[in-house]
Amino acid sequence: MKHLDLSFCGTVGGTVMSVLPILNSQEIMRTIALAVIGAVVSYIVSFIIKAYLNKKE
Repeated sequence: MKHLDLSFCGTVGGTVMSVLPILNSQEIMRTIALAVIGAVVSYIVSFIIKAYLNKKE
């Protein structure tokens, strides 16, 4: 089991280290902003649907 854990950690670490130089701060900030916008829109749509379904009953 420990071999699998070490192998997984090595794979994830290698992937992160190979992608890290490609990313710049502007791309990271854009990704964060899009994630926040997506979460807010998802919450609002869920709230509207829930309100609509409760009103319909």
